[in-house]
Amino acid sequence: MIGLITGQVQYLMAPTACIITASGVGYDIELPLPSFCQLQLEQQASIWTHFHVREDAQLLYGFIDRKERDVFRQLIKINGVGAKMALAMLSAMSAAELKMYVAQDSETALTRIPGIGKKTAQRLLIELKDKLKNIEVDDSHLEFDIQPVPVTQEGSIIAEVEGALISLGYKEKEAQQAIKAAKSNGDVFADTQSLLKATLQQLSGF
Repeated sequence: MIGLITGQVQYLMAPTACIITASGVGYDIELPLPSFCQLQLEQQASIWTHFHVREDAQLLYGFIDRKERDVFRQLIKINGVGAKMALAMLSAMSAAELKMYVAQDSETALTRIPGIGKKTAQRLLIELKDKLKNIEVDDSHLEFDIQPVPVTQEGSIIAEVEGALISLGYKEKEAQQAIKAAKSNGDVFADTQSLLKATLQQLSGF
């Protein structure tokens, strides 16, 4: 029903959701962490969307990369994998990484994702082999020792840092831009303190 939205990013919500306005309508969209981190307030963005209908809700899930959306759609076809789990998987690892781990039969990599136990990981490895093989992704940048970061951990860290900066008197937009700048070189922050320190260093240069 709704496949692509191009508009202005009006609001970013922790940990990974946004509101984009297009043609006078504001769309509330949930995104995986990598897509969320590419958005900037009051800037134009194009988001590939999946319209998800439940008995109690109608939801939009969005992706900067169309291939990520294609993988998401394959994930939710698997019995027991809902939209939330699929979003968590694509927050913990990119589509290219997921395809690589499936090809390697890496049960360990999948069990690092929140909500996925050993049995679920084993089933995913079996069912995803055929579903992902025809989806082309850019895997030229991959390294075989990539360690996925759980979405619940990183999303919580980002939210805590943003809240801390606002409490220090920074505006919401300033805080979000500084967090993105601190993460722009690809560093992974394992705790709130390390990300806050890096973000404050960014703000000191504003």
